[in-house]
Amino acid sequence: MTVQTSKLTALYDIHRALGATFMDFAGWAMPLRYDSEIAEHTAVRTTAGLFDLSHMGEIEVTGRESGRALDFALVGRPSRIASGRARYTMICDVDGGIIDDLVVYRLGDERYLVVANASNATAVARELRERARGFEADVDDASERWSLIAVQGPRAAAIAAEIAPLEVVSLPYYAITKTVLASRDVLIARTGYTGEDGFEVYCHPDDAAGVWNSLAAAGKRHDLRPAGLACRDTLRLEAGMPLYGQELDRTLTPFDAGLGRVVTFDKEGGFVGDQAILDRRDQGSERTLVGLVTGSRRTPRHGHTVVDPSSGEPVGWVTSGAPSPTLGHPIAMAYVDPSRSMAGTPLKVEVRGSDVDVQVVELPFYRRRH
Repeated sequence: MTVQTSKLTALYDIHRALGATFMDFAGWAMPLRYDSEIAEHTAVRTTAGLFDLSHMGEIEVTGRESGRALDFALVGRPSRIASGRARYTMICDVDGGIIDDLVVYRLGDERYLVVANASNATAVARELRERARGFEADVDDASERWSLIAVQGPRAAAIAAEIAPLEVVSLPYYAITKTVLASRDVLIARTGYTGEDGFEVYCHPDDAAGVWNSLAAAGKRHDLRPAGLACRDTLRLEAGMPLYGQELDRTLTPFDAGLGRVVTFDKEGGFVGDQAILDRRDQGSERTLVGLVTGSRRTPRHGHTVVDPSSGEPVGWVTSGAPSPTLGHPIAMAYVDPSRSMAGTPLKVEVRGSDVDVQVVELPFYRRRH
């Protein structure tokens, strides 16, 4: 299936040859699944999966004051990131609402790579450019110059060891290095969005097919499978990782989402949205993000209403939900009234006209054992 109106990644022909089912995601034709999304999910949990993530946005920020510019633009303090390391952060509006969640890599003293969600990449680049005015910093939306391939799972390190230098395999979590992979210059980071160990490889689009094929060949004896966006979503849900547009959006601040830990207030010159976010921290949030589980086969989905079982009054809404291949029952994340957020609290979710019994649990639903 070809999505005619979508942009194609450099790996599109490979996905098509592998029999992928495509979907339009943020204007890109992306593989949803190749065969069975449950089999792909299970592979990532037990062996390894290979993902094309080239729809993500890559924005380069360079210059003598690039760190200070990012300190002002984002809620964290990128200027304190050590060279070769990364940090999860957010960019917020003046009212504190989350524009996007990001990973920022420091590639050198005056060079940063900001990775944005595909649906927000253009907006993030525009905001960073505007917020960098007055600083000696250049903002370049370099998304068209990067492809991104991820190998995720318990055998990811063994696969990387087949073709990557030793220093890559020994990278700590949330670190990045420039290296050569399959005779191609790449950046490799030990990061991911599945709850498993793994690596993300940034390369030029002209090199993407060679990198993919080399990883696929190295992974054959490790039972590596190509994996699409469908299983990526269930993997991140089991790991309790937020998705922009579902757990995060412009109506929510980092403190609403339970991610106040990524905010740094004591920065010289402050940052965009600092007062609104500080006010929300001090006032407390009217909603708390929780996990929900049910023994029913009916699955709570995005937008379903959470109700109090005694009064029937709405007390929240589901942000994400799916059957969990790893746990064997439906799971969901939801925003609920703080008074109903304690683990063990019984609630109900309205699913297609009837109520499903659910119970609040702590996030994440799944943690890797190694």
